[in-house]
Amino acid sequence: MLVAASGLAREVLASLRSSGAHQVIGFLDDDPALAGTIIDGVRVLGGIPDVVDHPNARVLICAGKGAVREVIASRLGLLGVRSERYATVIDRTAIVSVGTTVGAGSVLLSNVVLTAGVRVGSHVVLMPNVTLTHDDELADFATLTAGVSLGGSVHVGKAAYLGMNSSVREGRTVGAGATVGMGAAVVTDVPDGQTWVGVPARPIVAHHTEELVKELGRIV
Repeated sequence: MLVAASGLAREVLASLRSSGAHQVIGFLDDDPALAGTIIDGVRVLGGIPDVVDHPNARVLICAGKGAVREVIASRLGLLGVRSERYATVIDRTAIVSVGTTVGAGSVLLSNVVLTAGVRVGSHVVLMPNVTLTHDDELADFATLTAGVSLGGSVHVGKAAYLGMNSSVREGRTVGAGATVGMGAAVVTDVPDGQTWVGVPARPIVAHHTEELVKELGRIV
């Protein structure tokens, strides 16, 4: 069952159909307007509380933002969904090296590459064409969008979000809850909760310069 009838859920559905690894029996979404509708041939069976009606189904949270996935995971936990029920989806085109670990509930979409000794936490989402090099570590609920590249030994904190085609220099840290804008090049550590944009990436602060405002406009 795919929880959150999002664009990500549709991408996951397409990946699963291609690989045949799992059969999707339905979506769960709290939007009452979606109840009973058909999305890409799969029915929305109800809201998140209806997970209790399907005790034998594996579950995958498909909200695009890590902070939202974390909230949903907490709700599912209160409904009795434990870690062993979460599916892990790795697209058939992804390259995952020996010695790499991927946590429960994580999603690796097409052409993702994990080279050596990479550690991916639970409920992490890696969009198409993400490249993680040696000894990178991604905490739970992190989201790396299409084309993100990390140098070696990069640490990405819990629920951090890296925008399309951004990159992080080797040995750097992107803090928990931080956001890196599209196309940004991170060459120094990004503190928890901050938003950084540009090349080289720098923080957005209250006294925006005209240049920073332009950068922000590109990622909104």
